[in-house]
Parts: sequence; structure tokens; C-alpha cells
Amino acid sequence: MAQPPRPKKPANAARPPRKPVKPALPTVETTIERLDDDGVGIGRYAGKELLVAGAFPGEKIRAALEHEGQRRSVGLLREVLVPHPQRIKGPCRCAGDCLGCPLITLAYPAQLQVKEARVRNALAGREALARVPVAPIWGAEQPFGYRTNAKLVLAKERGKVSVGLYRRGSHQVVDIGSCPLHHPLINRIVATVRSEIERQEIWVWDAKRQRGLLRYLLVRISPSSGKAMVTFVTAEKDFRQLPRLAKALKSKHPEIVSVQQNVNSSSGNVIFGRETLRLVGTPDLFDQLGEVRLRIAPTAFFQVNHEQAARIYALVRRWAALSREESAIDLYCGIGGIALHLARDAGRVVGIEAVEEAVRNARENARLNDLENCRFLAGEAEELVHDLALEVPAGCVAVVNPPRGGCEPAVLEALAGLGPRLLIYVSCNPETLARDLELLAGHGYRTEEVQPVDMFPQTGHVESVARLVPDPRGKRPKARK
Repeated sequence: MAQPPRPKKPANAARPPRKPVKPALPTVETTIERLDDDGVGIGRYAGKELLVAGAFPGEKIRAALEHEGQRRSVGLLREVLVPHPQRIKGPCRCAGDCLGCPLITLAYPAQLQVKEARVRNALAGREALARVPVAPIWGAEQPFGYRTNAKLVLAKERGKVSVGLYRRGSHQVVDIGSCPLHHPLINRIVATVRSEIERQEIWVWDAKRQRGLLRYLLVRISPSSGKAMVTFVTAEKDFRQLPRLAKALKSKHPEIVSVQQNVNSSSGNVIFGRETLRLVGTPDLFDQLGEVRLRIAPTAFFQVNHEQAARIYALVRRWAALSREESAIDLYCGIGGIALHLARDAGRVVGIEAVEEAVRNARENARLNDLENCRFLAGEAEELVHDLALEVPAGCVAVVNPPRGGCEPAVLEALAGLGPRLLIYVSCNPETLARDLELLAGHGYRTEEVQPVDMFPQTGHVESVARLVPDPRGKRPKARK
């Protein structure tokens, strides 16, 4: 039977606006010369540097020109014309969009070579450090599934929730799915969060319109116990939707011992706000690293790779070789991981940390481990380091573990002025490490050796531990009174 003809629309009927069609990005060819500090490939195009994530030195590639700046441009890898001999097929389906693991398609032994060379080159570029011995890098036994905490962005479009990372240079969230770097329990929890937000129709933050409720998801795992802590960062306090979401999570994942809500109403890119509210379970997560038991707060910083962090802490303790008659100081001590390891041998340990909640955790961790020889101070290192002359005698052991920017020159000068018999510098940035070791050389401390450690496989980052001793030929600054 013939279908009746469709009625014609009036000539003046409103039509839905058409979405503008984005023009195709121009493609260019280049040869990658080197990697930057984040492991991103750098080539040349039109007289400027061209950054292409996922491309490696020596490769000839074709890239889509995503952004052109005055000094450098950014491209998206489209085709590898001449591959690196160690290029492999990576295990991640979204590596080309996420860009969080730029080395994931480079064989792991080649990754280690790149990172060790970065440390060696950083030191060789400083005259005072040119002859410092650099030990072979410590690779990770588990180069995948090692991340024990994840900080992820939430987004929602047409009812579909994305949990992942911002695409570089935009507010578009790339859903990372089941990330091969995350602990398997993190991936299971993330999948449940995604489905529950959609099922419960919870309002998700819109970064462009600056409105919504859920902004970030943080999942922290204790590998020693198999337990987890989940923290939702929200734009405002919520006692209606979040408790339901927390209960649903805990019912589906008994491993979750705590669900928290952190309130961040700011419009910036800082993840945490000042207030944290407990929704379900315990206030903190208990963990074990080496011989030390740790209590970790929802917003406290702690290393993401337990295996490699334990090796670093053991190395620091071995190098320190403390006795009960000696004292130690730990600058940028966090929740006390290094300080508590040193306290098992030392007579007295003093730690300094700027984040007050981390100091609270450090003090609780000392009590948790029955270590009464620790004292933790909250404040900026550059303000408190001078007071350490009253706390510890000359000839102590000093450990510094600063953020990527390294130490302020005044901190290094004051630290050298304390006259430690040994100084151990734990760094996550070879370039700032080299800068600071050269400054310490000027203050009378010679770098004896450096041990690189691959804390973050598949990324361009590398950790290093340096051991320094007084140089009898050097001049040390006088301690301030």
C-alpha cells in the first residue's frame, strides 16, 4: 500500500541552525630532533619549534598543525613516515587524544635510556657537576598499573559523562576509559562513577559556562590493603545528591573505606578548595610503605608509585646511616614518608612542610608508628629553615624533596649554613636539580653521586636522588644567629 505524502513545511518555517563546519587542519612534515621535559617530540617548521606528542627523536612524521604561536607551534601526530627503531604498538586506545603518556609507544628499555640521558645531560651542562657520577637508572618492575592515585576531570554532554583529562589547550575532557597506568581498582571505581552519575542524573560542572556541581574525581588506593578512598570536588556543598552517590559507590565496591566531598567554588584551575566533608566511612586512608604505616588525608600529596617510592626511601635511609646520637632534618616533608624512615635510626628528626593538613598527617603517622623522636612544623621552608639551627646540632643529616621548581636560593644557603655532614636531595626535575646542586657547590657541598629512578613510566618525568658531602676546599656560608 502506498504511503500518504508527507505534509510540506511552510516556506517561512524556522530551521534549526547548522553547526559550523570546522576547517581541516593543515598538515606538515618534520623530523623530530629531541624530546622536551615532558617527553613531547620537538621538530622544526617554518623556522619555529613544532611540538608533537607521541613522536620520538629521529622519526619523520606528518602532523596536523593545531596551533601556531610566535615562537613555537603545536601539532597532532597523524602519521609516522620513518619510525623510531624502538617504536611499539601501545596498549592504550586514547593515547593520541589524552597525551598524558607521550612515551607509551616507545619500548620500555628505550624510555629508560631517554630518562637516564636527560639526567646526565642536565648535570653535564653545569661546569661544577660535569664529573658527577650518575648511576644506571632504576627501572620499574611494573611499568603499567602502578598509579595508586588519580585526579580526573568530570564533564557531561548530551547525558553522556566523561571522566578523564583536559585535552591540551582546551576545556574539552578526554574520557580515558580504563587507563593502563592506573591500579585496576581505580579503573573499576571510575567506571562505576561514570555510570552512576548518568543513572542518577547528577549535575556536572560546565567549565565554559562556569556552572554545575561535580568538578573532579580523586581516587586513592592502598596497594598493601586493597582499600580505596574517593573524593569528589564540587562547586558548592551538597547534602542531597552526593550522599546517594557515595552510598551507591560503597555498595558496589566494598573496598572503598571513605568517600569525601571537597568544596571548591573558585573559577581557577586549582583542584582543591579549603573545606573537606566526610560523606561515608573513615576520614583518612591507611597505607603501608616499606617499614612505615601511613595515614593519608583526602587532599594530602603522596607518591603515586609505591614500589619506586619505597626504593627511594630505603636508599635515603641507607645513605643517611644515622645513629641514635644523630639528628636529621627533612624539608618539604609532606606526610612524613622520608622523615619517619629516618626516625627509625636517628635520635631526633625535624620535618618542615607548607601544607598544614599534611603536617597533621605527619604527626599522626609518627604516633601511628610509635616514633616519639619526630617534630613536624607547618610553614614555608624559606621562613623556618633558619630556626633549625636551634633544633638540631651541626653535623646532622639534611634531606630536601622540593616540588618541580626546586629550592629557593635562600633555602639552600641557610641549609648549607647549618653544616650538615650529609645532604640528600630528592628531585622530580633534572634541570632544577642541576641548578640547585651547582648553587650548593658554591656553598661548599660536593655532589658525590646521583641515582635516577623511573617513578613515572610511560611519561617523560624522572626522579633523581643526589648525595652531597662537605667539600674541604669549598666555603660554606655562616649560620645565621
